[in-house]
Amino acid sequence: MNFDGIWTPVVTPYAQDGSVDLTVLGNVVDTLIDQKVSGLIIGGTTAEYYALSKDERKKALAFVSEHVNGRAPIMAGINATTTEECLELGRYAKSVNYNAILVPAPYYCQPTQDELLEHIRCIDDALDMPVMLYNFPDRTGVPMSLELIQALRDRPNIQAIKESTGSIERMHALANDFKDQIQLSCGMDDQVLEFFTWGARSWVGGASNFLAPEHVALYQACVVEQDFVAGRELASRLLPVLNLLEQGGKFCQYIKYGCELAGLPVGPARRPLLPLNDEEKANFKSAYDALVAQRG
Repeated sequence: MNFDGIWTPVVTPYAQDGSVDLTVLGNVVDTLIDQKVSGLIIGGTTAEYYALSKDERKKALAFVSEHVNGRAPIMAGINATTTEECLELGRYAKSVNYNAILVPAPYYCQPTQDELLEHIRCIDDALDMPVMLYNFPDRTGVPMSLELIQALRDRPNIQAIKESTGSIERMHALANDFKDQIQLSCGMDDQVLEFFTWGARSWVGGASNFLAPEHVALYQACVVEQDFVAGRELASRLLPVLNLLEQGGKFCQYIKYGCELAGLPVGPARRPLLPLNDEEKANFKSAYDALVAQRG
């Protein structure tokens, strides 16, 4: 499967009563497709999958598949604390025609590398779908070692990795030593220019929920046109917003506030995450307004 381009990990909108608002979710999806993102991820971290019931996750997966109706590739985030629950979500995603699955390490339980390898192999054996791995040890508590990636070389379904460690050294290793095995996708938004410079052709960017035109333009400049002078100028404009997202400690809240600023309010994050305070909103709005003011 081709994972090139901008993949948006879509937010989960909530209605005033706290329930998942599928109508707004459809509007978000339509807007992203109109703005020419390359694919949609449903059930990722940005969707607050950890805060959704299994039933809510399945309803969102089914709704988006039917709503998209083949207009864009769709990837299902299937992470959970156990292999069996991941398999249940993965089988459901396959039954409603998802094109690929996103597979991080199960969170909280902290499997060893051998256990994580067996977990991934089990998912691959059971589902037989294209897989994007997701390496984000700050969230899951467990890294995906380079040795683990090497051990998956005989698995043709393991096709890409979203790399979110922030380690430039590791990004270099994946870009150089594993380029013939697995496609590298940027998962560290404030390092996107570095990823593209080193050959990544994919960016899973949470801020594309509300800044898709800038994300698509940066991909076009760096990957399609190989114009890194233009890419650096675009990345410099994006960087104040991306820095707040990656370094501000309130990623999901900032993404949802960005959607509100873009004219598509999606409700707050679920507790225990609390809304941004006035100072945080003001700082983010200032960075957002400055970026939008530079649109052509």
